[in-house]
Amino acid sequence: MPELKDRAYWLEKAKTLRLEGRAFIDGVYVDAHSRATFCTYSPIDALPLAPVALCASADVDLAVAAARRSFEVGVWSGLAPRERKSVLLKWAALLEAHTDELALLESLDSGKPIADTTGGDLPGTIYCLRWFAELIDKVHGEVPATDPRFFGTVTHQPLGVVAAVVPWNYPLLMAAWKFSPALAAGNSVILKPSEKTPLSALRIAGLAVEAGIPAGVFNVVTGDGATGRDLSLHGDVDCIAFTGSGKVGREIAKNAAASNLKRVWLELGGKSANIVMADCPDIAQAARSAAAAIFANMGQVCSAGSRLLVQRSIADQLIQELLDATDDYQPGHPLDPDSVTGAIIDGVQFERVCEYIEIGKQEAQLLKGGNSLSHIESGAYLEPTIFLAKDSSARIANEEIFGPVLVVIPFDTLEEAIAIANQTEYGLAAAVWSSDLKTIHTATRQLKAGTVWVNCYDELVDMNFPFGGFKESGNGRDNSAHALSKYTELKSTIMRCG
Repeated sequence: MPELKDRAYWLEKAKTLRLEGRAFIDGVYVDAHSRATFCTYSPIDALPLAPVALCASADVDLAVAAARRSFEVGVWSGLAPRERKSVLLKWAALLEAHTDELALLESLDSGKPIADTTGGDLPGTIYCLRWFAELIDKVHGEVPATDPRFFGTVTHQPLGVVAAVVPWNYPLLMAAWKFSPALAAGNSVILKPSEKTPLSALRIAGLAVEAGIPAGVFNVVTGDGATGRDLSLHGDVDCIAFTGSGKVGREIAKNAAASNLKRVWLELGGKSANIVMADCPDIAQAARSAAAAIFANMGQVCSAGSRLLVQRSIADQLIQELLDATDDYQPGHPLDPDSVTGAIIDGVQFERVCEYIEIGKQEAQLLKGGNSLSHIESGAYLEPTIFLAKDSSARIANEEIFGPVLVVIPFDTLEEAIAIANQTEYGLAAAVWSSDLKTIHTATRQLKAGTVWVNCYDELVDMNFPFGGFKESGNGRDNSAHALSKYTELKSTIMRCG
């Protein structure tokens, strides 16, 4: 009979969990050159977890040198595709074997519910790594039709040294979206996790070596924004991939241009619109989906459906269904398997969200929530919050909050809804609920978003679909075969044959 993994199980396991805080450079764990550290705190109770290496320029230089050497020597880039595939599959198997440990690290470090990390984040990470491993030996070059006196090929070659700077909301999953295709393509990688959630990235580095990834091919440097800035400015980094805020993304792009004009791939913010038409096939389902779209992961999702646009004739009905559905998203202790949502990442983000709630109270009608909760732990817990805005001009309807705050905006026509949806600088995701094919076709064609869902919201986990945004939501795409091409150069080889 399988072991019942209840809250007591996870709390007991947390007591014996070994927390590695040293950086991982050239195949080994190392202290920062300066011996400096910073402390990572758990959002669950705001208590310290572990001291972590505060890497500076000297450490970044070491990691880049190790990555460069491993790339040029060819210990990874020179392997046959099937050999790289085999190693990455072994790594994925080790991640799976350590699911409980890694999921617990994620929950302790990020405040995410253990049900999410065991049921979503870890399986998603493993799926991503396996997907790109399987793709390695299925990417082919081209032989263009040309003048018969010549023979030519178009081939993909790895870029070299790839830096990946990833956020705290999905620490391992967002990292995997970067390092999986980069490694699959034959690059050497330097991963810089968020200073708020570094522990799982450090742990999987040891498993990478155990799987057979050569020294220098996968490195993890820990630290704050200065560490990421050093990577973006480094002249021997060939590409930097980033997920996070638009402000930091702009700085990374500037630094890349100011240094060696390295490739830059950015996945930034969003203020995604979830449009429900009067002919929605299932209003109750639309309401449940709308609640999940914004309150899952405490609203700390770049593609969260933070704007719910409802055709006026069904607004009252849908809002009532939404209020009922929201009751399922009250925060609980993250290590309780029954908890659907957990803690806000830290006090800084908590205060930011609370400030937006106060702004919302001045410009919209508060329908539900808006209060902090102190009965769980001493961490930052917040009720799911819903506002009804009279129109789309409110700040809370335009600025990314990155918390469990939903703004409902009534509209009259499809044209009005599309205009509202497209009015922000972002263009990451959107959804439309309708039974009419013409409406669906018009909306999906005109919505300026990288992903558009129809009669659902973020329900399919499939690596075949590229993920990324229009406008200021970034450039390039994660996931799918398109992501692999981000980490390669195209080379044309032309031979005269006669």
